[in-house]
Amino acid sequence: MFQQMTTVTIMNLAHLGSRVGTCLVVVVGIGGVVAVLLGLLAMSNGFRTALMETAKPDRGLILRNGSNQEMVGWVSNEEFGVISAYAGFAILSPEIYVTINVPKLASGLAADVVGRGVSDSAFDLRKEVVIVEGRKFRPGTGEIIVGSGAVGQYRGLALGDVVMVRNAALVVVGHFTAGGTSVESEIWMDLAVSQDIFRRTGGSSVVRVKLLDATTADAIDAQLRSDPRLTATLVMEEVFFAGMAQARAGLIETFAYLIASIMALGSVVAALNTMYTAVGKRSLEIATLRALGFRPMCIVMSVVIEAMLLALAGALLGAGIVYVAFDGLTAATLNGSGSQTVFAFKLSFEMLVTGCVWALLLGLVGGSLPALRAARLPITQALRGG
Repeated sequence: MFQQMTTVTIMNLAHLGSRVGTCLVVVVGIGGVVAVLLGLLAMSNGFRTALMETAKPDRGLILRNGSNQEMVGWVSNEEFGVISAYAGFAILSPEIYVTINVPKLASGLAADVVGRGVSDSAFDLRKEVVIVEGRKFRPGTGEIIVGSGAVGQYRGLALGDVVMVRNAALVVVGHFTAGGTSVESEIWMDLAVSQDIFRRTGGSSVVRVKLLDATTADAIDAQLRSDPRLTATLVMEEVFFAGMAQARAGLIETFAYLIASIMALGSVVAALNTMYTAVGKRSLEIATLRALGFRPMCIVMSVVIEAMLLALAGALLGAGIVYVAFDGLTAATLNGSGSQTVFAFKLSFEMLVTGCVWALLLGLVGGSLPALRAARLPITQALRGG
């Protein structure tokens, strides 16, 4: 049986050149499904990676109780004084988290970019932040530095450009990188200046911390929660960014599979029609093989294998398109807190495997029904043309 199946399969593949049109319908249709699926998954993976690479195991955020976003957080100056006296912290960085409205580079449409008011301790906390062009802002002045991701996505952020924030004119004096993390999507300014501009002189949105020992995080959190002078909680960066990534990346992945499923349905219908036509044209050939003693199941399997190989070719085509057109492409999307995060599309080997599995399943479905119909057709009827 295996020998018969191999013989028929080789014969089918040898004559693919005479069926170029029908083969291309299958390859291109399935290639489109795989391209859409992998493109959206690469988007999700890139966004997730940008957030998760931002997290460090010994760093955390002190937020107001019940808050899971920096945007709505608040730690008063009095509370910061209390927290500063706690043991277990290596670095404390009070920060103002706001949004700054700037136009997108491509469309000119307004977008909200993260603005962060920081002190020198923020640079000590995030050693990955490196000035690559210009210089760091001077404390107490209306100077700002911009992440490389934001520079590539928005207008008016070149060195020397002036950004109007409320009634303040802020001058771009530097660009920085942050190891490809989401911090590269941000605009940084002096903490005191940001407190004055946004009228938050009474405190900060969040206190970023570096722990002396990451294993003490739970104990410090319990101490913060039980302190009657505070309304604060400690959330480690890994937990904080994992929740943010899951909320947004999970939505993108759900959308990816939904769209791919709808397209797959159309692709299967097209593949069925194509394979029915192709198999119908070969009914005489199939009937002859059966008359010569080839088992129907061998013929069925050979047709299915052919369909799956065409589907695999479609998967490789779709993956190639995504790799060339999208892998490493920079884009920006909402991060769940109302502001934009810049990230790069990131295609992985696991995604390629997923795309190939989808394609093979589509090929299996698209090839099985026409093959079974041809194999069940009485030989005499098939010899007369079906």
